[in-house]
Amino acid sequence: MSKTGNLSQILLHLHLKNRIFLFTIILYLVLFASCGTKKSLHHQPSILHYNATQPSVQKKSNTVFITGNNTFLKNKQGLWELYVEGDPLQIGLTTGALTDSLLKKQEEIFFSRIEDMVPSKFKQNLLRNFLKWYNRKLYLNVSDEYQTEIYGVSQFTSHTFDNIAPQYLRSLYLHGAHDIGHALQDLSLVGCSSFAAWGEKSEDGNLILGRNFDFYVNDAFAENKIIAFIHPKEGHPFMMVTWPGMIGAVSGMNKEGLTITINAGKSKIPLIAKTPISILTREILQHAKNIEEAVAIAKNRKVFVSESIMVGSAQDNKAVLIEVSPEKMDVVAVPNSNQLICSNHFQGDAFKNDPRNRSQIANSHSQYRYDRMQELFTENPKINPEIASKILRNTDGLKNIKLGYGNEKSLNQLIAHHGVIFKPKEKLVWVSANPYQLGEFVCYNLDSVFNEKKNRRVVSYEQESLNIARDPFIETSAFQNYQKFKIEDHKIDVFLENKTEITTQFIKDYQSLNPDYWVVYYKAGLYFYRKKEYRLAQNHFEKALTKEITTAPEKKAIEEYLEKIKRKLK
Repeated sequence: MSKTGNLSQILLHLHLKNRIFLFTIILYLVLFASCGTKKSLHHQPSILHYNATQPSVQKKSNTVFITGNNTFLKNKQGLWELYVEGDPLQIGLTTGALTDSLLKKQEEIFFSRIEDMVPSKFKQNLLRNFLKWYNRKLYLNVSDEYQTEIYGVSQFTSHTFDNIAPQYLRSLYLHGAHDIGHALQDLSLVGCSSFAAWGEKSEDGNLILGRNFDFYVNDAFAENKIIAFIHPKEGHPFMMVTWPGMIGAVSGMNKEGLTITINAGKSKIPLIAKTPISILTREILQHAKNIEEAVAIAKNRKVFVSESIMVGSAQDNKAVLIEVSPEKMDVVAVPNSNQLICSNHFQGDAFKNDPRNRSQIANSHSQYRYDRMQELFTENPKINPEIASKILRNTDGLKNIKLGYGNEKSLNQLIAHHGVIFKPKEKLVWVSANPYQLGEFVCYNLDSVFNEKKNRRVVSYEQESLNIARDPFIETSAFQNYQKFKIEDHKIDVFLENKTEITTQFIKDYQSLNPDYWVVYYKAGLYFYRKKEYRLAQNHFEKALTKEITTAPEKKAIEEYLEKIKRKLK
């Protein structure tokens, strides 16, 4: 889940490997003493009362698949649209059957990324044992409904990765990957930003919400986004933006006009997995019609990381934050305001003085993005879908300063899996096409989708006349340079790791591709420092400090290098 193109990626890449290694060594021993592990490894949901017949899929073309009343197709913007209905097992099996090839590809992308991060076979084995121990109680915290759906999907996963865990367990584990990743690192690598406006702050007075989901594995992971329209036998029909194999909800809206989005918070490291956040939010999305019902569901679940869940409601015409942690929960409402903004720190009284939350505000980029959203809301007194898309796509910093592309202080970090905009009362949702949130925002009407499905149409559900055009930034030389920068940035990381010689021309060209980004000067400074060319290192480190550094610890690290250089040059 790391991000490319910044110092955080280098430091946290190593931090993750070391943290996992230490934990797995310790917990490897605990594994054998854990009476709960064996039971969890052999657990499967009971499917005796369901029809377990695997669906027969008709392939109409390379981008259109049908089984019964269920469809899977790719629209002209490159988004996959999935419609499935039925009981939990039917939904799972149908989803797995329709998305079969993409599901296997997504698994390969994800697990190959893990192998890149942990190349040692010995450490991979420790990691497998760690996951078995850590997830030993996971099945007790996921309802039978969602275990059954996950089981159905898992029947179509690859056997290539059975050495990690059997199909069902592996699929269940993956639903806690977000939680485990940011718990083990004690850091939020998911720098999401979200907002809501209603009343006088909204153009028409009705609630509108926007969010960037900055969950990044690699570019390939985001290639096959799925807009899933689910009509369950029990609960409300709903849509969510997802990827193959994922039944949890990270961004979604149901037919009652209730929306959910999630923003990671600062967490301590728990010793056992409980309810994954995406499973909790899926339950809210499927079974709540207003804020009161959403809060009631959240109170009944135990989570194992800290998260802010933004819930918007057409019925209430407002949004709130449900802030959850393993120890407590808070509901943040704004009774004297008609806007709500959320980044990656808590705002409620229950967490106000929490040391981890205070550290998050002081040391991360969360507060900066929060302030930037406030600033843009002041500049735009009436929010509508077009303005919301411009806020989500904004790459500048406070007072419109240039941050450099890929800076985590930006609302648009150019890594987003998706951007999404909701108009709950109208049942409208806009989902961004690739790349990131820069492509066309494709509009869907949930009432139309679930009503028209009775006609078994095999065409896109998009409301084309309401689509928001792609960002003109895509056509600029700056964006083309950023694409080149990502390639060169990976190269310099490899050079630094392998202590390879780097030419002066390479560094000059590399910096010219993203000249406002502090990282390009930091990495050059680090290279020259290691070569003991301290004057050159000093020049680059000092140049980095003239740019907007992402976090306080990163700025401090550069200042410490400069102090070392001063001592060496005396």
